[in-house]
Amino acid sequence: MSVSIVQYYGSQQSKCGYCAGTNCSLSHGMHAYRLDCQDYQDLIDRGWRRCGKYCYKLRNQETCCPCYTIKCDGLEFKLSKSHKRILRRMNRFLRDGKRESKPEAGDMKGDGDLDDATGASEVTASEPQPQLPDKSPVVINVEQVASLARAQKKTPIKQAAAPPAEPPTLGSNKSAAPISNTPRKKAKQMRLERRQAKLGDTASTSTKSLSQEKSLRDFLSSDSETNKHQLKLRLVHVHGEEFNRTLTESFALYKKYQISIHNDPPADQQAYKDHLQQTPMKNEKPNDGPEMGYGSFHQQYWLDDKLIAVGVIDILPGCVSSVYFFYDPDYSFLSLGTYGSLREIDLLQSLAEKVPALKYYYMGFYIHSCPKMRYKGKLSASYLLCPETYEWIPLTDAIRSKLDEHKYQRLNPNADAKDVNEFLMEHLDEVMLLVDAKSCATYKQYVQRCGPDPDADTMIEYSKLVGKDCARRMLYVNTS
Repeated sequence: MSVSIVQYYGSQQSKCGYCAGTNCSLSHGMHAYRLDCQDYQDLIDRGWRRCGKYCYKLRNQETCCPCYTIKCDGLEFKLSKSHKRILRRMNRFLRDGKRESKPEAGDMKGDGDLDDATGASEVTASEPQPQLPDKSPVVINVEQVASLARAQKKTPIKQAAAPPAEPPTLGSNKSAAPISNTPRKKAKQMRLERRQAKLGDTASTSTKSLSQEKSLRDFLSSDSETNKHQLKLRLVHVHGEEFNRTLTESFALYKKYQISIHNDPPADQQAYKDHLQQTPMKNEKPNDGPEMGYGSFHQQYWLDDKLIAVGVIDILPGCVSSVYFFYDPDYSFLSLGTYGSLREIDLLQSLAEKVPALKYYYMGFYIHSCPKMRYKGKLSASYLLCPETYEWIPLTDAIRSKLDEHKYQRLNPNADAKDVNEFLMEHLDEVMLLVDAKSCATYKQYVQRCGPDPDADTMIEYSKLVGKDCARRMLYVNTS
């Protein structure tokens, strides 16, 4: 486990990327010099999100457009008719090379859930790039500081015995059952078995029909060497040789996308790298993790020899988190945003075969008060993070109705439920601080050495926002 090192910036105010209001988007921000992948998993499970090395958490009770972290259970995900149309359209294009300006005749019968080819918004996990604060992080030697922090953790200060904590799980759902070593049945298989048991032999015919329904993997594995076009996906680490080799192509694609779709050209290649290459996470490869390890990656979509799309993702101990997605507007007829989301779910399902806890697909934020951002809630088996208890709540019509009534909601219907990872004042002594460039200490040691802390309120605010576990593990850069 690497040592996480962060500098907390406090409350931030900026232009909103959803309603375009000026100085009405309210958040908390911090710079991450380095983040352990499990620490970042825990942070996004408390409503944090990153852009490059900048991490931010919306002040949902005050901000103009409350943002709720949304995830989809990739093992329970089910294709909609719209998804199948998009997959079939892609397969037809690869097979024949024909560009369809509209869906095939008959494709839309009985289905009101239309994709972007008929004028509706298509699914993509991207959000507007947040406005970064006008602040610069303190310059530190990250490797030296990490070494100091590791040494400090080996000789912790003696404290009163505390009740043993429950062993952490890699999954992000606090209410999930303990991970079992028993092979997990496919969700569809279990549903079919339950239906067979309930209906008996009379259900055999309909069950056989259901069992023949094509899965996501069936659609994606239909490529053939006889196709007119070949689509290949490459997963490259953001600091790997392949990323640098293809940087010219990926930057050119990003620039074309930003100009055409958002009318917001990047300043230069460095701006692109700051946004989508820079990451506070190292490539961690534990023995029980996925083959490519945890960290930040670009999933590149190569049509023959041309780069047509890039999905920027973080692979974490409990999820695949979509950071951004951009594509060539010349291929918008293929609904590449939606197609990219389906490909990322397929990647997740593949990873879950080896790492069962890695089963969720994080789509960023669900913004109900912004109609054009509600599309994320259309993926089946979706959950929203309660901004007060940090428990996952199924996204149902009842939740949507509550958000129609008032854009900020607690979400958790249990009035007695509390944040199980809540930071209390009794945990304050255990918070780790970087006192100066050459020493780190627990908060108790720091106060004993330096006296009362004038920055205590800010540090307590930070600790409550990241939760007691991260406050104990991560190194807080003290700038006072």
